Amino acid sequence: MAIQHSNTSQTRSSAARGRSARHSNYVLASAITMALAALPAAAHGPNAGGIQSAKTADGNPDFDIIHAKVSRQDNVATFHMGVAGDVGNTLPTPAGELAGAPAYAYVWPTSIDSYEAGFEHDAGILALAVATHPDFDDTPLFDENGDKDTGNDGGTWHTHWVVLKPDERCGEGALTVVDIPKDTTPRLPKTWPGLPILLDSPGWEPVIAGDTVEVKVAFDNATALDTASYDGVTAGLMVNKNIHAPLFCVSNVLDVASGDLSLPGKITPPKAMKSQ
Repeated sequence: MAIQHSNTSQTRSSAARGRSARHSNYVLASAITMALAALPAAAHGPNAGGIQSAKTADGNPDFDIIHAKVSRQDNVATFHMGVAGDVGNTLPTPAGELAGAPAYAYVWPTSIDSYEAGFEHDAGILALAVATHPDFDDTPLFDENGDKDTGNDGGTWHTHWVVLKPDERCGEGALTVVDIPKDTTPRLPKTWPGLPILLDSPGWEPVIAGDTVEVKVAFDNATALDTASYDGVTAGLMVNKNIHAPLFCVSNVLDVASGDLSLPGKITPPKAMKSQ
């Protein structure tokens, strides 16, 4: 009987230890799940460095920035942005004509001299934008939707360099894509699409994958990236209903990664080459 009692005690002890271990594993799993849920930006994609931004309680998650980053390798910079929802999921409602035409864009304002993208020196804030605007096409050299027509791709997400400046005519504290005054001939990129604004259509293809968008951009002058800073912005733009200056206003800032457009991000330097 004593031996039998001892075996029973050992069995009960083993069962208790099993329950305790299962409980500990459950607590650990729950803690990990809660920690990951509390850090959505940190768990998001290639996020070493960059600007982390908390989710907002309201607004469209497709434009709610949680991470923005620009990294580089040699002369190629990779512009990355992650959102709480899905990049490119929300599209503007067509106006049916150029006047009053809306656009949406994922934008990286930078401190890079506008000259590096083909414009005059210090023409304004140089920004890379991934945009869509179904009412007009401004990439006449490229067939983004692959239908053998280069003139109907405005509704397909595509890239631009834009030069921005404050313009109160667009609204208090608002920005506009800089207009080209009549009878002037400023320096312009080779892929300028012909609109009377400082906008380029270089053909860099955006890679959209769920909640992220990335664009790889090659620079002629790699040293321009050495001290550059950046921010992340999602915005709505609109063509002036009278089709005159200011032609293309930033009509609705949806989110700013830094919260104040202070361009706090520093471009991640190139990786050191391993010695052979």
